[in-house]
Amino acid sequence: EWAKWDACELVESSHFEGTVLVDQGEADDFLARELRCELLQAAFVAAGKPLILRMQSGYDHSYYFIATFMGDHMAHHRAELAR
Repeated sequence: EWAKWDACELVESSHFEGTVLVDQGEADDFLARELRCELLQAAFVAAGKPLILRMQSGYDHSYYFIATFMGDHMAHHRAELAR
């Protein structure tokens, strides 16, 4: 049941062919222990799917982090949906 919520598992089963954009704060307390971005990156490579993983120096997992990069994500989604 957990697999339907696990991003690494979802990469393999997804039919989405566009590029996925992920921003992650390097100062996030959960990064090494729980988020494990290297596993997500490996899942994309194994599935042959494109990923843009941007590690953001000085950011954690806060509202300010999300607000800082929201515009980039909106533009990315717009471009992907227009393809």
